[in-house]
Amino acid sequence: MARIRHPVQFRTKINNHEHKYPTMQDLKHINRKKRLWRFRFTHRRRHLSVNAYKRLIEPKRERARLKLILPLLVLMLGAYPVFNLLASARTAASSVNKTPPQKTAHVEPYKELNEWQSFQVASEALAGARFDGSHFTAPLADGGRIVYAIDSDLQQRVLKVMEDFRVPYGVFVAVEPKTGRILAMASHSASNPQWEKGSFYNLYPMASLFKIVTAAAALEEKKVTPQTVVCYGGRSTSENPRYWCVKPSKHAQQMDLTTAMGKSVNPVFGRLAGEVVGKNAIISSAERFGFNQLLFPGTVLQPSRAQVPQTDTELKLMGAGLCREVKISPLHAASIMAGIANNGAMMMPVLAEGITNVNGTPVFTPKPQSVRQIATAETARQLGKMMSATVSSGTSRRVFHDRRGRAKLASLHIAAKTGSINGTDPSGHYNWFAAYAPMEDPQIALVALVVNQDKWKIKASYLGEQALETFFK
Repeated sequence: MARIRHPVQFRTKINNHEHKYPTMQDLKHINRKKRLWRFRFTHRRRHLSVNAYKRLIEPKRERARLKLILPLLVLMLGAYPVFNLLASARTAASSVNKTPPQKTAHVEPYKELNEWQSFQVASEALAGARFDGSHFTAPLADGGRIVYAIDSDLQQRVLKVMEDFRVPYGVFVAVEPKTGRILAMASHSASNPQWEKGSFYNLYPMASLFKIVTAAAALEEKKVTPQTVVCYGGRSTSENPRYWCVKPSKHAQQMDLTTAMGKSVNPVFGRLAGEVVGKNAIISSAERFGFNQLLFPGTVLQPSRAQVPQTDTELKLMGAGLCREVKISPLHAASIMAGIANNGAMMMPVLAEGITNVNGTPVFTPKPQSVRQIATAETARQLGKMMSATVSSGTSRRVFHDRRGRAKLASLHIAAKTGSINGTDPSGHYNWFAAYAPMEDPQIALVALVVNQDKWKIKASYLGEQALETFFK
């Protein structure tokens, strides 16, 4: 039997070249390399040889590293937008910090202010005024300071009443009759807070407060006295002049002017304007009271309006306070009451008790100054007597008396007038209360206006009573 040589020793010649045949070990090695290459890129374990698979699973360190690296890569890719945003914000912030701060506009220190200028400056700063323990104060644009003449207890009380009752629209102004110092300027609106700022200077239907002007016109011409009796027809609240005129008879209603003022009887003052005073005297009286003219120049106060009536019916409606085109601002109405209380002399309203600029230099010190004479001292006294019936037996009696009929402010003699009418700007029922007290030596004159809407919250007379109780406590 022939001996088989070792495979390594085989030789052959092909094309005159000598080649070595690969051994079994060499073939196994080649096969392992091919299969390992395929595994690395295709992950097909089932086609690998047993030896190749054993060799693949040996390095566990690489697999452990992959388990750590791959999640980190995913996390970094997901967090890239966040890092990019933070980097942008940091760049923006650094750019802002590098930008030099803008210089604020230089405001020249205030120089000396007159009465009108001081009122305007104090009015504009009133919204930012704060109570510092003794006075209401507000800063000026130049770094100075305004000290207001406002009575802090009175101001806070009327504000609290309006806020507690959530009045849709309410405004209150109080003035010291002899000096014109404004003791309170408060407003509140549960419906439109933006309305509050201009509420003191805007115009509203004057309603029955105009009866004061009608009575003043008749008293000035010496045609009547507070005791004069006037006959009339219709109800006291009638708004139709057709029913007011009657011939004197035992069946006609009649009332003296003082009682009619207290109860605000429309037919009496309608007949007084149309049949006693006349159109020219009514318009002349309205102008003396400050209507149809710029009353306080240099301020935001709008001129009150009283249009000339064209017919007898319009004149009677105007005299009774039923003309909706007769409009007045609360500040003007308070100044009128203060003028009547001050023997007919209307004083310039003073809102600031003192103003100093940034250097501490006083630029305004108030001095009482008369604006006009709206009536003679005798007429003012007679008007006060007529209006005293409003609290004692008229339209405000219930508010100023308890359930047993006892006066709440028994030691205080008050002259007052109420008014009531519907309006549209803002929409609602307008309720006025104007007063001054004490009648012997007036220290305060005030006007309250409350506009109620769907449901009545409070009457203006209640706000006035609370103010007087606080002021004279």
